[in-house]
Amino acid sequence: MRNTIEPSSDVITTALPGEGWYDPNSNPDLLPARSQKGRGAVSNIDGRFERHVHQSVDDGWINQLLDDEPPRIKTTLGIDSARSVITRNQSPDVPFDRSINPYRGCEHGCVYCFARPTHAYLGLSPGLDFETKLFWKPEAPALLRKQLSARSYSPAPLVIGTSTDPYQPVDRDKQLTRSIIGVLSDCQHPFSIITKSALVTRDIDLIAPMAAQNRASVAVSVTSLDHRLSNLLEPRASAPHRRLDAIRKLSDADIPVTVLCAPIIPGLNDMEIENLVAAVHDAGATSVSHIVIRLPLEIADLFEEWLEANYPNRKAKVMSLIRQMRDGERYQSEFGTRMRGTGPIADLIATRFKAARKKHGLIGRSLDLDCSGFKRPSADGQMSLF
Repeated sequence: MRNTIEPSSDVITTALPGEGWYDPNSNPDLLPARSQKGRGAVSNIDGRFERHVHQSVDDGWINQLLDDEPPRIKTTLGIDSARSVITRNQSPDVPFDRSINPYRGCEHGCVYCFARPTHAYLGLSPGLDFETKLFWKPEAPALLRKQLSARSYSPAPLVIGTSTDPYQPVDRDKQLTRSIIGVLSDCQHPFSIITKSALVTRDIDLIAPMAAQNRASVAVSVTSLDHRLSNLLEPRASAPHRRLDAIRKLSDADIPVTVLCAPIIPGLNDMEIENLVAAVHDAGATSVSHIVIRLPLEIADLFEEWLEANYPNRKAKVMSLIRQMRDGERYQSEFGTRMRGTGPIADLIATRFKAARKKHGLIGRSLDLDCSGFKRPSADGQMSLF
């Protein structure tokens, strides 16, 4: 009965999470995790800081047939009481040194999301917890104004949504991202937004006036034009056609739009490169860039689980191609290569993007925004009178 029932108990081992630790083939009594409709991760694997690994096994008792739907996990929203809102980085791989993430965790549920491991710092799983246990920063606008008012602050392009999407579903109600854009607009502070949600068009009225002064731009992530693949990879993100429509509306409002074709997963969506570039060009994008899939920390196991659940016949091929871009490993973290990979597969992907950009007259990603009009706010929320 091992392959026809739900687990009725967990085994707790002292082994730490690592490559292949979840693999049912390593123990025939382990039961495979089951994907849930509308969720990206297949399981709630333990974070790297946990002392034990929990594994579901068949203990011989029939609790529920596998044909039944697993219980749905509801999304919860807690408060992140961070005392600052601007995050700094020194990475040479990105064209900015500061960013804002209004939310921790992301309901879009992208299985490949490189921010998933951050949930381990909260004692939560980078798996399903990351996309169901969310946290928002209600004080973010006030904190931002306070940080911008510091005499030591020097303006430079600030990017909203570098880790988690600022326009994930919860922002329809909270409108936290709109409030943050409002503060930046009041201060004439240059900003760019990264999103894969059509909800960004809600704030065109705030973004367009800043863009007219070369102080705002938007980057839209488009991973695939295949609706089935997109729905499995990014279950609660906007569908591909809605992202293309958002690009069109932003472009019609004279807002510069970059498209991030990210991630490129060899064996899954790399065959779409030329069609992707053509589609975003037709929608009005002015530039396009790509990032190959990154599998740091817990994401590697989560992604292999996802492949086993959704594309079992392609799993071996996809992982082989990924390893060929990472010198035999599932991931390499070195600056300069972590986003592009190395070797013939990575080189071919880059060459194809270069040719497609040239064909359609597109450029690579840029963040050349005007910082000269910055107006420092006063700490009490009013613009300085001096």
